[in-house]
Amino acid sequence: MRSVILVAATFLACAVEMVEALTIVLAAAMTRGWRSVRLGILAALVVLAGVVALLGPALTLLPLDALRVVVGFLLLSLGLQWLRKALLRAAGFLPLHDEEKIFAREVEASSRAAGATAAKDHFDAYAFTLSFKGVFLEGLEVAFIVVTFGAAHSDFPLAIAAAAAAVVAVAIAGVVVHRPLSRVPENTMKLVVGLMLTTFGTFWGAEGAGVHWPGSDLMILGVLAFYAVLSFVLVELLRTRGRRLAAGSA
Repeated sequence: MRSVILVAATFLACAVEMVEALTIVLAAAMTRGWRSVRLGILAALVVLAGVVALLGPALTLLPLDALRVVVGFLLLSLGLQWLRKALLRAAGFLPLHDEEKIFAREVEASSRAAGATAAKDHFDAYAFTLSFKGVFLEGLEVAFIVVTFGAAHSDFPLAIAAAAAAVVAVAIAGVVVHRPLSRVPENTMKLVVGLMLTTFGTFWGAEGAGVHWPGSDLMILGVLAFYAVLSFVLVELLRTRGRRLAAGSA
C-alpha cells in the first residue's frame, strides 16, 4: 500500500514540476534554437544527479525514527505549501496556473532580452542560462521528493524509477505536441500531490515520534481521506467568504 501511494505521489509531483520546466525549455528553444538549450538541460541534470547522490546517503545515516521525523517535517512543509496554493486557486482567491500564458510570456521575454536575430548555430549564453535555470530550479523539488521518499521508505530505486517515468512521460508529450502541456489539469494535480505529501508527512512524522497507527499502512488512506475532506470544507468556506466580499463591495 505504502509503495503504491509513494510511486503515485512521486510520479505526479515530478510530472507537475517537469511541465513547468518544459514550458521554459520550449520557449527558449523556439526563440533561441535547441543547441544551447540542450547543453543547459544536460548541465542541470548533471548537477541535480550530484545533489541526489550527496543528499540521499546522508539522510540514510540518521536513525530510522529520527529520519521519519525529519522527512515528515520536510514533506509537511512542502505539501502544505502546495495545498495552500491549490485551495486558494480552487476557491478563486488566486488565478489558475496557465502554462499557455506562461509560455507566451517566456517567449516574449526571451526574444526581447536576447534579440531574435542571434545566430542559432553558435553557443547562446542566454538560452543556456534560461534552460539551466528552469530545469535546475524545478528539478530541485523533484530531487527533494525523490530523496525524502526514497530515504523514508528505504527504497531509492523505486522513488527514482517513478521520477524518471514522470520525466520521460512529460518529455515525450512535449516532443509530440511541441508546446506547453496547457491541457494537463495541473492545478488538480497540485491539489492531489499536496494532499499526498501532507499525508505522508503526517504519517511518517507521527511514526517517528512513537505513534502506532491502527491498521498500520492502511491508515495512510484514512489520513488522506481526512485531509481531502478538510480541503473540500476549506474550499467551500473560502468560496462563501469570497461571495460575501464580492457582495459587500458591489
